[in-house]
Amino acid sequence: MHRSSSLSALPSWFLVLPDTAAEAVAEIAARARPHALQSVPHPSGRPWLLGRWDPDAFTLGEAGDARVAVLGEQAVSVAEITRAARAVRTAETLDALGRFAAAWPGSFHLLARDPGGHVRIQGGVVGVRRVFHARTGPATVVADRADVLADLLDAGLDEDRLAVQLLAMGLLHPLNSRPVWHEVEALPGGHHLTLGPDGPARTRRWWTPPEPDVPLAEGAARLAAALGAAVDVRTRGRSLVTCDLGGLDSTAVCCLAARGDAKIVAYTAALRDPLGDDTHWARRTVDALGTVEHHEIPAGQVPLTFDGLGTFDQLLDAPSLMTVDHSRRMSIVRLAAERGSALHLTGIGGDEVLSGASARLHALALRHPRTALRHLRGYRAKYRWPRGLVLRQLLDRRSYPSWLARVAADLTEPPAPSNAPVLDWSERPRMPHWATPDAVASVRRQILAAARTTAPLARDHGAHRELATMECISRFARHVGQLAGPLGVVCSAPYYDDRVVEAGLSVRPQERITPWRYKPLIVEATRGIVPEVSRTRATKANASLEEETGLREHRARLLDLCEDSRLARLGLIDTGALRDWCLRPLEVEVESSLLHTTVACEVWLRSRESMSG
Repeated sequence: MHRSSSLSALPSWFLVLPDTAAEAVAEIAARARPHALQSVPHPSGRPWLLGRWDPDAFTLGEAGDARVAVLGEQAVSVAEITRAARAVRTAETLDALGRFAAAWPGSFHLLARDPGGHVRIQGGVVGVRRVFHARTGPATVVADRADVLADLLDAGLDEDRLAVQLLAMGLLHPLNSRPVWHEVEALPGGHHLTLGPDGPARTRRWWTPPEPDVPLAEGAARLAAALGAAVDVRTRGRSLVTCDLGGLDSTAVCCLAARGDAKIVAYTAALRDPLGDDTHWARRTVDALGTVEHHEIPAGQVPLTFDGLGTFDQLLDAPSLMTVDHSRRMSIVRLAAERGSALHLTGIGGDEVLSGASARLHALALRHPRTALRHLRGYRAKYRWPRGLVLRQLLDRRSYPSWLARVAADLTEPPAPSNAPVLDWSERPRMPHWATPDAVASVRRQILAAARTTAPLARDHGAHRELATMECISRFARHVGQLAGPLGVVCSAPYYDDRVVEAGLSVRPQERITPWRYKPLIVEATRGIVPEVSRTRATKANASLEEETGLREHRARLLDLCEDSRLARLGLIDTGALRDWCLRPLEVEVESSLLHTTVACEVWLRSRESMSG
């Protein structure tokens, strides 16, 4: 695949450079500078930050040779960030930043240098604010997009890493989040990277999940405060804000936004499923608020899943499941842009923060066996979990590395049934049967290599599963933002702010995650915020019918992807087997979902190719 011209085509990116005279770094700066609209120098005059960003999203503080900057959805004042820079100068260490960053709401990258020339970069707890890094000569350079580094280093596609992106049905930490370019690596969430003037970069963890010991009532108050601050920091000073108004999560965000001074315009997409009740609850909410401009989009006007596969021409820095559903999901963002909005609020992330993972029962069974047994009975009745599979997963105490080794052995086994219990480290991912033997062998080798060194994201199955899911879905949210950028819209996911995530994860799992109540944490947190007529809604619509209908109506588009497949050129898939799969009727929950990762990779390869041509 030819190298694309990402730096020229992208509306937003940044590059961080160490303060060094190394020739390799100077060359990278020279290549990036013609495409950059903004730059911030080191005290030496060498470039520290280069890129394209919204000036309103950037705040810089300076104190002598110390620099501190934040870039993203934030409202840090110059006075506040200058105090942080002074603290770094006085302490002569970047560790002084911690107490400042913890007090700043929002979602942003934190960038700093100390008087000795050490540079620190950190994103967030999850993957909305990713940090990517690569070695060039003796030094390391950093960017917020993997493709920016790949372009600057002339790094080629890593076909082994791309093969991992074909894995479907489950989440596989840490392989799923690795960039698909040679030489480019991702900084794990909750870590920061420090660059010295010379020598290799150092990575250190700055965040660990909170102990889940807070009672529901106290946790609800914490969540209300954190989510309220997250929404306020985005809406403050704006005259117009748009938002999704669908499920309970986006309803809470919309109602919090409506308490500010901005004009709120909400959009609800109707579903083809007659049981989809988002519009019913949205009307009740809007009627009770009385201040929100509301637009309902008829189901027939909402694009279906798999729409627009042949015309996708946006630059994402990785294959994304967003591709499969991009027309449907971006339809509201386009309406927001036409309405004149520069900020669109979503409820993305609410499921992970609020509903959590029932796999928490794996640890709860040891600490509170009676409560765990009661919850298990509820889940079995609700989801028809087979008793034997429940016991097998509940008694399985193997380590995460051992579990990874088992995943490697079972890569080509049939997926678990839709009613399988979810008490494991994760649903076990599968390679689709159209993956070539070489692709399967490559993924198996990578999993076994990871099993030798990888630790789980948390001690128990449930906490790990929640964080792994957040990492996956927050990457989806980041790609929504990349697609919204060219429209002039910031598409925001307040549930993925660090303080909001912490507030959710700190609540006792037996109170936050229960078969007996729907999202009790947000229900309690929004008393007096969401109107009572909709606060206790206990239903959740889904787009299964949109996918099923889209599969039928866009089958020709899926078959087109089999023609001259880029994945087949790379030796990763058998297009005959894929074509046969696309021609048959498919069950949405399992069989159709197996297609998603393959479609995402194929469309991504074609979009990169078209932009480079």
